[in-house]
Amino acid sequence: MNAPMSTITGCGSATCQCSATAAKLATPVASINGIFLHAPGKRPDNAELHELAYSELLRQQAVKQGRLPRHSSLMAPLLEEEQRKVIEAMVDEVVDNPQPNESECARFFEANKAQYVVGQTMHVRHILFAVTPGVNVHALTVHAEKALLSLLGKEVPKDRFAHLAGELSNCPTRMEGGDLGWVGPDDCAPELANELFHQKHSAWGLGVHPRLVHTRFGFHIIEVLGRRKGRQLEFAEVRDRVATQLSMQSRAKALHQYMSLLAGDALVEGVELVSADTPLVQ
Repeated sequence: MNAPMSTITGCGSATCQCSATAAKLATPVASINGIFLHAPGKRPDNAELHELAYSELLRQQAVKQGRLPRHSSLMAPLLEEEQRKVIEAMVDEVVDNPQPNESECARFFEANKAQYVVGQTMHVRHILFAVTPGVNVHALTVHAEKALLSLLGKEVPKDRFAHLAGELSNCPTRMEGGDLGWVGPDDCAPELANELFHQKHSAWGLGVHPRLVHTRFGFHIIEVLGRRKGRQLEFAEVRDRVATQLSMQSRAKALHQYMSLLAGDALVEGVELVSADTPLVQ
């Protein structure tokens, strides 16, 4: 006699809600010294998770110093405005913000003159291969490289670029053959502006750039159709701007070191933070 078919729907069955709960619990919960940064099964993306982790490191440091009251919950609290001001004051006390001298500013200016040109523009067109969630980046890169090589060969038809842009580009400009028009450094993504305007080798001349340009949006094939050089500013005109840049860089470096030391002194679980146990950066 065959055994009756089981109608039990408890743990382990396909219809049991425990399986969904278990899946949530399997998602690692990030924490700083045992204080959770998010609820089980609700892990934020990496950028938000790192922001939560560094914020909690600072809050706990402020508690250690008696600047903020202790928190009774095992879940990290959302900081209120007054708490943020207390933490900012603590950071200002320990993170130096040195002001560069004239010599340091002058050296930086000479090494980065391309950043201090006004009125420069380029007539550019591009083909964008967008990097989107789930895309096979390696396959996309190979696809983009093949398209680029087809534009670098001899006797390439004049309409080849526009044709490929219309066929392949993920940018709305594909309808205009990829034409971005005349653009300056402030008109495009920072990575593209750096490649087009701020590098020492950026005076390509006209034509298709011989390598892909990678930005936060994906991979670009770039062609320069025209160039207006603009005017090189003198050091005296941008001295204050240079000093501000250098000061901000120094503070960012010092803040990075401070956060690394806090991470090195904490029990960090479920999130990777750069940490140090000694003051390595001067």
